[in-house]
Amino acid sequence: MTLSNTLTESMKTPKSPEKPQWQKKLYIKQDYPDDYVDKTFLIELQKNANVRIYDYWLVVSESIVVTQHLSSIIIFIAFFIYLYRDNISNYFLVNTSLVMLLLGSLLWDGILSKLNPPQPLILNMKMVRSVVNFALILYFLSPVLRTLTEDTSSDTIWALTVVFFILNLTFHDYSTNNLTRISSIGSISMNAAVLACVLLASRLKTNNSVFAFLVFALIWFALFPLLRRLLILTSRPYSIILTIVLAVTGTVAFFPISKAVSLLHFSLSFFITFICPIWLIWIQRYKNEIHGPWDEATPIVHK
Repeated sequence: MTLSNTLTESMKTPKSPEKPQWQKKLYIKQDYPDDYVDKTFLIELQKNANVRIYDYWLVVSESIVVTQHLSSIIIFIAFFIYLYRDNISNYFLVNTSLVMLLLGSLLWDGILSKLNPPQPLILNMKMVRSVVNFALILYFLSPVLRTLTEDTSSDTIWALTVVFFILNLTFHDYSTNNLTRISSIGSISMNAAVLACVLLASRLKTNNSVFAFLVFALIWFALFPLLRRLLILTSRPYSIILTIVLAVTGTVAFFPISKAVSLLHFSLSFFITFICPIWLIWIQRYKNEIHGPWDEATPIVHK
């Protein structure tokens, strides 16, 4: 075929019109399949855009909330065992609870009074009346709670108590944003603690011991966590000191009861506070998170 024939044939064949450029718009009809992507699709690809670079000592200071709660459970169980074995009296436990309540209220009010603006104080006659009324309710309920599980074996009670304390430790609200409001997850933890305390109280021998134990449990699991959160929010150094005091107290208090549990508590406290932050920082190198145009669109609302 000659050159002239080739030119003639090419002039006779009409050129196909070019497709319009693909646009990333759903509201227009385009001559492209639904799953079509062009070469610019991966231009917006971002890897590990939200990766946070952790500082070791900052993570250590953030982990103390877990160590504090673990130590508080160990201390509470130690107090129960001492009361159960008659190593301490119910009067000692009641007096300890009242001193804790008074010192905690003074510390709470002292911290709130220094905030800007100052917050309303809680140590007043209304609070005293509430404490007295609740104590009377617990006192009259003590005979009922003492005989609540008298037909249940002690082994079952101990096993259920361990389960409930594990639930309390797992679902405890470790955030420091809520001082007085209980989250839905935190309510599970609180209910588990209440059930564990009621089961333990039903193993005590006298009504007065049940009353003293429940008063201590109310302060320890309902009010003390609020003070711990407030210290973390307002004074990190004092919160660290409190963590050391709780960890040492839990280890020493359980040592006469069980050296194995005491050593386990010390090891867990050390592992959670100092080893877990190293673990968290180390595994960040394996983080591989990608973002791009396939992510859900974030609406922009103009106010």
